[in-house]
Order: sequence, then C-alpha cells, then structure tokens
Amino acid sequence: MTTRSIDLNCDMGESFGAWTMGQDAEVLAHVSSANIACGFHAGDPQTMRRTVAAAIANGVAIGAHPSLPDLVGFGRREMRVSADETYALTLYQTGALAAIARAAGGRVHHVKPHGALYNMAAKDRALADAIAAAVRDFDAGLILVGLAGSALLDAGEHAGLAVAYEAFADRRYENDGSLTPRSLPGAVIGDIDAAVAQAVAIATRGEVVTRQGDTLRVHADTICVHGDRADAAIFSRRLRDALQSAGVAIAALPAGRRS
Repeated sequence: MTTRSIDLNCDMGESFGAWTMGQDAEVLAHVSSANIACGFHAGDPQTMRRTVAAAIANGVAIGAHPSLPDLVGFGRREMRVSADETYALTLYQTGALAAIARAAGGRVHHVKPHGALYNMAAKDRALADAIAAAVRDFDAGLILVGLAGSALLDAGEHAGLAVAYEAFADRRYENDGSLTPRSLPGAVIGDIDAAVAQAVAIATRGEVVTRQGDTLRVHADTICVHGDRADAAIFSRRLRDALQSAGVAIAALPAGRRS
C-alpha cells in the first residue's frame, strides 16, 4: 500500500555539440522531473530543445539547471562570483530554457542549481539570496530545489517561493548534512544496490548513514539521479522499482503558485 509520494529528478541535457553524455531518453521513462543544463556547464541550444521535447513527450516536469560558467570543469569547480553575478547568471539561464520550453508547448516548473553553484549556495546565504531573487523575479510560481537543510532553501522561503528539499541516492553525506566533497574517496556511491538502499532509507525512514558512520535525519521531497552515471538508465529503473516496492509513489513536485 502506497504511503507517500516522492519526486525522482535527474540532471540531464548535458551533451554539448558533437560530444554526448548520459542516457536521457532511457532515463526519462523512469523519473518525474528533469533538470536541464542551460549551456554554462553543459548543454547547447539544440540539446536543450531535444531534451525539452523528450521531457514533454514523457510527461516529465521541466526544470532549469543553471550553473557557474565552467564548461571545461563541468560546473563542479568553485568560482569567486558576486551576488550580482549569481543573480544574472541564474536569470539568464532560466530565461533561456523557459523560452525553449514555451516554444515547445511546455513551461519551466522548477529551478535547481548545478554542481559547485548548488553546493556554494547551500552554505553562502548571499549567493542563496541572489539565486532565490532571480527565480522569484522571473516567475514566483517556480519551485526552488536545494539540499535539505541548506541556506538555499531558507533563502527561497524568505523570498516567498515554494521550495523542495532534495536528497541524493548516490552521494555520501557528512555529519553536518552536507554532501561529501567529490575530492574525497567514496563521495559518489557507484554500487547500484548501495545507492538504491540509501534512497529507499531516505524516502521511507527519513535517514541516511553518513561517511562517518552516524545516522542523519534527512527530509526529502525529491531524490536526485545523476544523469552522467554510465549506468544511469539501469540505476533510474532500479531506483523507481525499489521505491514503488517500498510503497512510495513517484510523482513530480506539486506546482507552486503562478505569477
């Protein structure tokens, strides 16, 4: 018997030009939300169009996935950016994806920062406020997705946005609730069984075992699947099946209020 529902989101649209990344077409059959790269860490206009069209065809909610301007580093390297720069780059990328979605007969449903920008905004309130302000000023009905317990969600709530608490199936956690830095061994959980088990524990019990071996309480409205995994399609299918078997329905986040 289903006791609750959770959103299953995937970062995708991360191919660029002649270079292909991910298994987007296969993954879209198993997730409820797509966070689409907007050209700063990956993606290009054609890739954005194709990914938006595929998301619409699969009934998957469309999200903007803005990043620091770092194509070479895939947006995972920290950069010294001001709050004004952060506001502008968030607004620019969200607007670009929204235009493509509108032309395809869809619309942007949520915004989730990518990589280093996501992690920086989880702790830096000035950057978090800038992102939240950009989302609100573009469309106050968009949902802002961020790490559970982070400054980004506090900033979103302060800006009057609907927010969604995100957890990760395949990332290790620290005792303070932050994600283990990718520079440390074991930061990414490569084993599918272990990652699925972590996601089920988060969705059903609201807890995760940290890198230090302690049990951490984690509230999640949405769980992330990383689209750049080599086994992303198998992983997303296994994850969806395991969650449903545990009595958790998969459904996109409820829409925020529209401006």
